[in-house]
Amino acid sequence: MFNLEWYRIFLQTARYGNLTKAAQALHITQPSVSYAMKQMEEALGIKLFNRLSKGVELTKEGQSLLEYVEQSFTLLDAAEKHVLNLKQLTEGEIRIGSSDSLIKHLLLPQLNAFHKEYPDIRIRLSHGKTPDIAKRLKDGLIDCALIHMPVHDPQLDIHPVAALEDCFVAGSAYADLARRSLTAAELAKLPLLLLSPGSSTRLHIDQWFAAKGLRVTPEIELGSVDLLAEFAGLNYGAAFITRSFVKEALDQGKLIELPLADRLPARSIGFAVVRDRKLSLAAERFTEMLLSRMLS
Repeated sequence: MFNLEWYRIFLQTARYGNLTKAAQALHITQPSVSYAMKQMEEALGIKLFNRLSKGVELTKEGQSLLEYVEQSFTLLDAAEKHVLNLKQLTEGEIRIGSSDSLIKHLLLPQLNAFHKEYPDIRIRLSHGKTPDIAKRLKDGLIDCALIHMPVHDPQLDIHPVAALEDCFVAGSAYADLARRSLTAAELAKLPLLLLSPGSSTRLHIDQWFAAKGLRVTPEIELGSVDLLAEFAGLNYGAAFITRSFVKEALDQGKLIELPLADRLPARSIGFAVVRDRKLSLAAERFTEMLLSRMLS
């Protein structure tokens, strides 16, 4: 047996100790209060109030019940306030997945803009390779993701948001090679610095070499774009990297781009959510904001 209205009337009656005052607080009639308390006592099989000449007082059993009822309504009030805060985006969280390089170079400006407008929303980042991020997205561990395309998965709704241009860069020791265009075969003979296997970027460049009939063995495999750029600048070899990620180093002469005779195919970045899965209000607003900014 549970009748929320009974408990609401019980709470006010206990607080005021008077049926008429409880009725006034609840904006109902005094007989309605009296009838509700009678029904509640009959349903519970106990007496909740002693009727006095000037009002009512709780019985021992009524006092025990009151402690639980007060806690329950306090929790309900807190829950209602929490939901309102979620609606007003003064509480909540967004869970976003991406690779370290995309977080730093593409996602961070969008997060900064969102955080400035909604400082009370908690931002949780999950980093990893595109296949891992896509799996976390489908498993419900994150709300949305920036991923390297192409990704063919009918469960995901993916919006292309940015184009990437890749290149090979090296340090000053390779300056002579920058004066002419290198073929894929010539490039394959250089010490190559590539991302670790399993990433979409690594798969992309391995497929490019394979299409030329070449199979390459990297000199060094690293887990981050920043480390690739660092090692390239120290003349360990030629690193495959996205040009925009090292633009500053190229402009400052810390890295040198190696011209290619065989053009690298363009890639793109997609913003992904799970198809037909309702996002939280915070994640929904972030999605709207990101797509508006990146597609404008």
